[in-house]
Amino acid sequence: MDCKDFERLIPDFISDELDDRNMKAFCRHMNECKDCREELEIQFLVKEGIQRLEDGRAFSLQKELDMHLANAEKRVRFHDTFMRIGLALEIGAACVLAGFIIWILL
Repeated sequence: MDCKDFERLIPDFISDELDDRNMKAFCRHMNECKDCREELEIQFLVKEGIQRLEDGRAFSLQKELDMHLANAEKRVRFHDTFMRIGLALEIGAACVLAGFIIWILL
């Protein structure tokens, strides 16, 4: 993912609408690119800050952004783990099926 793609996905990230594939690439880029992380922080602070001011609620936007980022990282780790388990189960099923076919043919 390049910086332009990252900036295009910021609104979807803030509104929690990124799919798993884009979330993983987004988080990876955010951790590697200081400028994009700063842009994310600015857009988050502006969007959420304006909403909170309109609602009249108290807020700690930096803490909320940190929680949002932590949840995104957790979601990426869960998805990766789920995919690895799925791959292991597929390989196991293929081995069992191959063994069954060999057993039948012998």
